[in-house]
Parts: sequence; C-alpha cells; structure tokens
Amino acid sequence: MTNALNKLLETNDALLADGATGTNLFNMGLQSGDAPELWNVEAPDKIRALYQGSVDAGSDLFLTNTFGGTSARLKLHDAQNRVGELNRIGAELGREVADKSGRTVVVAGSVGPTGEIMEPIGSLSHAGAVEMFHEQAEALKEGGADVLWVETISAPEEFRAAAEAFALADMPWCGTMSFDTAGRTMMGVTSADLAQLVETLPNPPIAFGANCGTGASDILRTVLGFAAQGTERPVISKGNAGIPKYVDGHIHYDGTPELMGQYAAMARDAGATIIGGCCGTMPDHLRKMREALDTTSRGTRPTLDQITDALGPFSSASDGTGDDAAVPERRNRRRRRA
Repeated sequence: MTNALNKLLETNDALLADGATGTNLFNMGLQSGDAPELWNVEAPDKIRALYQGSVDAGSDLFLTNTFGGTSARLKLHDAQNRVGELNRIGAELGREVADKSGRTVVVAGSVGPTGEIMEPIGSLSHAGAVEMFHEQAEALKEGGADVLWVETISAPEEFRAAAEAFALADMPWCGTMSFDTAGRTMMGVTSADLAQLVETLPNPPIAFGANCGTGASDILRTVLGFAAQGTERPVISKGNAGIPKYVDGHIHYDGTPELMGQYAAMARDAGATIIGGCCGTMPDHLRKMREALDTTSRGTRPTLDQITDALGPFSSASDGTGDDAAVPERRNRRRRRA
C-alpha cells in the first residue's frame, strides 16, 4: 500500500516524530483530570498550536490529539457518544496544519488503550475492543489522517484487536507498546514478543516499536531488543524526556534538549527509523533531535555501556528477555501519553 508515510520512509534515513501531547497541553492550561480530546472542539486554536509546534521544530509526522478517543475512555467524561465528532475534528485540525506546512508532514491518528482489561483476565471481549477501535478509526480516517497509530499498549490481545479494526477501516497503521516494567509491558510482553507478534498479523503495521516507558536509556535497550530479532520492518522509538520528578507541585521531566538530541542519534544507530519523544518532550527537545539527526553521521550500533554513559543508567538490571527476568504483576493501565 502506497501512502505518505511509506513515501517518506523510502526517501529518508530516519524520520522525526512529535513529542508529548499532555505536557504541552498542560502548559496551555489543561487541568489534571480533563479530557484533552474535548479541546478539539472547545479550544481548537490550542490544538492547532500543539501540532504547529511539532511541525515548526522539524517533525516529519505528528500524532493527533485523540489518544483517549475510544468510547470506553470518553465515557469517563460523559462523552462516549462523541467519538466520531472528537476524533474527526482532531484529525481535521491536523490535516489543516500539515497541508499548509509546505512539505510532506504525516498526520497520524493517535489511538490509545481502551483502559479496560480484555478476556480472559478481564471483561472486555475481542469483538468489543474491535468495535471500539473501528469506530475511532473510521472517524480519524474521515478527518484526513494519513495513518493510524496505536500506542502505549500493554496487552497483545488489545494490539491484535486494534490491528483487526484498522483492517476494517482499510487504513495503514503503526503500533507501539510501552515497556516500563523491567523491560516488559505491564502485561508481560517483551521486545522479542512484540517483534514476533507483528509478523503474525494478517495486516501487519508499517512500523512498530516502543513509546513512553521510563527513560531514554531503557527505550534504547528495547530498540536493541527489536533489532536482535532481525526485523526488517521499520522500528519506532518515542522515549520520554528523561525521568519524571516532582518539583514545586508539578511533574517535571529532567531530560534536556541536548540529552534528547543524543538520544535521537543513538536511537537511529540502535536500529530505529522513526524517532520521537513522549512524556515531557517539548518543541525545544524536538529541535535538538532534528539537528542531531541532520548533522551527525550514522554510527555503529551502541553497546549498553555506551547508552548508559551517554544517557544515564537503566531503571532495571534486566531488559525482560533473560532467564532471570521476572514476569511483572498484571494490572490495569489508564495512563495517557503525557
């Protein structure tokens, strides 16, 4: 399938994605507990500014403000009947910004986890998850998204449901999981598991990888895990801007723009093709990441020691794939991309 993202991948060594949604919107006045998706209608100029910040910083693609756009997530804000409206407008605003950029910028329709646990552990059925993801996908498609982008997923069952829904919508897609529990997702998936999972899907993603997690060092170790599987599919790395710390009543990520520039170059060398930021990543970070990708030559694949020397220590001794890696406790996940 030929699409805008595939064309960019064919002509670029590495692509720069966007940064955080929540962090930037909180700086614009969003309050904790509010639904960012409602701003697509209530504060469209702020959503345009969110997208524009990524474009101006040099991003080749950005994600729409629709992470919590399923009916299950919007139900928490009594907006479960507004899935079509909020997702469509979120994508339309993105299309508007991308089309006036003067270059090819991909609008990726963000799809986050439902927040529910799927059968057999929880009560959400496969058919129910597919239905929710399909409803959101169709709205993002109608709004002009170039590609769908499911992110921050923990369970393979939910990943499969999203893939099936995107096939029903006849849309190309990308998918990432969050490896934040000693190298595994909260539901126990390892980097090797995900690399193998995507190849079993009837409609595999254009690209796959990791987002969020803990810090820049950890996500690069996960990227090395994908590369070790010999995948030929483009790998995504969207790491947090350092580690969150509580400062003066607010969450602050300690990763500097310079550190994120180093991270971007090392992510490319580790095997990632689409490189961006997640929680805490602002336009200033993205500018340094763009500069690093444009001005540094591709190097050899970094070692674990080189990663920690440059970006700081890992948060755990194991990457989740060794014999000594414990399977984490399974629990619900309602975090959004901050």
